[in-house]
Amino acid sequence: MLKLYIGNKNYSSWSMRPWVLLKQAGIDFEEVMVRFDSFDSSSKFKATLGPLTPTGKVPLLVDGDLAIWDTLAIAEYVAEQFSGTPLWPHDKAARARARSVCAEMHSGFTALRGNCPMNIEADLAAQGALIWRDKPAVRADVARLVAMWEGLLDQHGGPLLFGSFSVADAYFAPVCTRLKTYGLPLPPKAAAYVAHVLALPGVQAWVNDALAEKDFLDFEEPYRLKR
Repeated sequence: MLKLYIGNKNYSSWSMRPWVLLKQAGIDFEEVMVRFDSFDSSSKFKATLGPLTPTGKVPLLVDGDLAIWDTLAIAEYVAEQFSGTPLWPHDKAARARARSVCAEMHSGFTALRGNCPMNIEADLAAQGALIWRDKPAVRADVARLVAMWEGLLDQHGGPLLFGSFSVADAYFAPVCTRLKTYGLPLPPKAAAYVAHVLALPGVQAWVNDALAEKDFLDFEEPYRLKR
C-alpha cells in the first residue's frame, strides 16, 4: 500500500495536495503524520524524514522501496500507477493546460502564499482586510487566480476547473482554504468554485482532521499569540 508522509493538517498546504488527490480519487493509502516541531536539522521532524528523502520535507510518497517527493512528481506517479482513474483530463490540450496551471501554482503566487499562510482553523478576516488593503501583490495574485479559474470554468463547463475532479483541483484546494480563512474578496463565479472545492468529500475530510488537531504552533502563526 502507498504510504504518504504529511505535516500538520492545519498548516501544511503542500501535504494537503496529494492527500486530497488520493482521498478524493478513492485510492487507498496509509497516512503518516510528522508533526511540525521545528525545521531545524536537530528537530524530530527532520530526524524522521531525513532517512527517507534527501529534501527532509513533506509530502513524501513511499511505494515499497521507492520514495517520491515533491507534489508534482507525486501526482504524476499516482496518475501513472492508477491510469484507470482519470486524475488528469483525457483531452490532450486540456491535460497540458492542467499541468500548466499546476506548475504555475507550484512556482508562483508567492505574495498570496507568503502573506496568507494556510491556517484552516483560524478566522483571520480582519488580518485579511489589512493584507488586501496594503499588499498590491496579493491583490494581483488573486486577480490571476480569478482570471484562470473563470476562464477554465467557462471553457469546461464547471463545476470544477476541467469539468470533473482532477489534479488541478487538488492543487488549488489549499488556496481555497486560504481565501476563506482570510476572507479575501472574490467575484461570484470564483467564489462558487471555492465553495464547491471546499465541499468535496476529500477536502472536507482533510478540513475536519485539521480542525480536530488543536495543535498551536507559534512559528506557523504570524498573526496570533495563541489559539
